[in-house]
Amino acid sequence: MDVTPLLGTPTGIGRYVRSLLAELADPGTDVRGVAFTLRRRGGLAGELPAGARLVGPPLPARALQALWARAEFPPVTAVSGPVDVFHGTNFVLPPTGRAAGVVTVHDLSFLRTPQTVTRASLAYRTLVPRSIGRAGAVVVPSAAVAAEVAEEYPGAADRVVVTPLGVDPVWFTAGPPDEARRRRLGLPGDYLVFSGSLEPRKNLPLLLAAQRRLCGQDPDWPPLVLMGPPGWGPALDVAGLPPGAVRLTGYLADDDLRSVVAGARALVYPSLYEGFGLPPLEAFACGVPVVASDLPVTREVVGDDPELSRLVPPGDTDALADALLRQVGTDEPTGVADRRRARAAGFTWSATAERTRQAYGQAITAR
Repeated sequence: MDVTPLLGTPTGIGRYVRSLLAELADPGTDVRGVAFTLRRRGGLAGELPAGARLVGPPLPARALQALWARAEFPPVTAVSGPVDVFHGTNFVLPPTGRAAGVVTVHDLSFLRTPQTVTRASLAYRTLVPRSIGRAGAVVVPSAAVAAEVAEEYPGAADRVVVTPLGVDPVWFTAGPPDEARRRRLGLPGDYLVFSGSLEPRKNLPLLLAAQRRLCGQDPDWPPLVLMGPPGWGPALDVAGLPPGAVRLTGYLADDDLRSVVAGARALVYPSLYEGFGLPPLEAFACGVPVVASDLPVTREVVGDDPELSRLVPPGDTDALADALLRQVGTDEPTGVADRRRARAAGFTWSATAERTRQAYGQAITAR
């Protein structure tokens, strides 16, 4: 498996790789991790679960990707050693030699919303079709992405395997932050929360515009906590917002992240586009309501029960502000929080791993 996403601050893809590895590594399976990096391998072996091992020397990612975009050499098995399957976990599948190949395509943002991705991600316009061509199975996180892949790459339609992501069990026992944690993180007593990288696809300017409108209407409106690592793109414009109306926590450790979500009035998820949407499910695991963009994948993940979440047209500031106002002003019926938890409980990493194993079998058969 490509374990490069485990390097540095874990993103959603890093969490996917870590959780999938933990489920796949067992005494009957030889799991080997390959990292495409020259300088940052230190400590990576310690990120792999028991039963998985890091193999191969430091590798120049950009040089190899440039070569693999044009040629079928060198095969990744020159690094990993002989394997049954090589899994490209992050959009790119190298030439696999005699091994079967599987590639995970998390979304098609590089085609659907190219203005919101980095220059490096735009290279996927070349790398992804080459990777799909090499793959015996194409893993995607949702039926929504499966439909997009089938439309964009019709020859791959019969090789697509949907493997929805899972919710870590610890989310179901997360509790709101105590006073000591609130002070340490600078949290108010009542707040809304966003969880994710601060990048253009998350549509945070729209969220700030809605927050600006609501703070203007109500001086006691709950602050907005933006929780996540800095991504890229223009700086957030907080002009016109009262002091303290927006709080940025930066990247948080997992236990802090879960507690902040568990203590929120609601999680807000105004994305322009997503391939899955794990933060809303994690909020559900805490019993916390969600206000999110009405995307096909959002309905696939959280369902369409209006008591569990409020879905609004993406890009509509007024609709988002109105939904937040209704959510904050509504006393929820008894049992709604438990219904959210029940919805989240249907998504497990063990199920993700089992469907991924099926993809491996499919790729071996197709070899």
